Amino acid sequence: VIMNIAKGTIFLLLPGLGKVRNLAVFVNYMWILFLDVDKKSVYVILIHLTFTNIIMILTKAMHYMMVAFGVKNFLHDTGCKIVTYLGRVARGMSICTYSLLTVVQAITISPRASLGDWWHQPKTGRHILPCLLFFWVLYSLINLYILNVITSNSSNGSHVTESQYYCHFLPQSQLTRWSSLTSITLQDALLLSLMGLASGYMVFLLHKHHKNALYLQNTKRVYTTPPEIKATQSILLLMLCFLFFYWTDSIISLCVNYSLKNNFILILVQELLNLGHAILSPFVMIYRDR
Repeated sequence: VIMNIAKGTIFLLLPGLGKVRNLAVFVNYMWILFLDVDKKSVYVILIHLTFTNIIMILTKAMHYMMVAFGVKNFLHDTGCKIVTYLGRVARGMSICTYSLLTVVQAITISPRASLGDWWHQPKTGRHILPCLLFFWVLYSLINLYILNVITSNSSNGSHVTESQYYCHFLPQSQLTRWSSLTSITLQDALLLSLMGLASGYMVFLLHKHHKNALYLQNTKRVYTTPPEIKATQSILLLMLCFLFFYWTDSIISLCVNYSLKNNFILILVQELLNLGHAILSPFVMIYRDR
């Protein structure tokens, strides 16, 4: 009982604080976007990132918290399908948004000589919104199978225990499980590879910029860091935050799945890591963009 209360308190405080911070960043960038004549695409992507973070926190953290406090299962089958489906779509859109953010910023700071004028600096949000809409439709279709394989643990509103959740997957064939796992793995691998290439390119450009800055300082010329470089450093920090939680969560999840017994601490760490970047990313944005 004490462990459940401690777990519920953690998921009440940390995700709650993360949700408030995400809302604050969302409103802040909406205001910037409203005032900015250029309607820069990075603002649109950051607004979308905080939006997906809020969905992830609402669909996952609230679930964990209510289970820990022993709240009655009021979701039933329809509620379980909706919550799990939204959580899966938001997860896919989260990694997609991080990849898009790194690619757009890499294009933004790339020299004009290396790319065509059309590709250089996609300034307006109108260039990004159709892309985000396409990915929402894509991930919504990809995760439709969730509606057929998820159900409620209890249809009569009984209390849940420590090891139970409101929702669980129905038995599936080996082929179905491997097909869904392969699909998710390929999607993540493609997006992570794209993120890695764009990030590597930005690190290369930052290295060149650093050498130029040292040269100007040595020749006693006046030098100030361009805002594009500061924004690139912030985006790389966001990306590193996401990758840390993504890979650590993946490793812990494997340990939990192949463990012979349920370890309360390991499961708690895995659940927190699952939401880590959604909770921490607004703090990174606030710190880097005061």
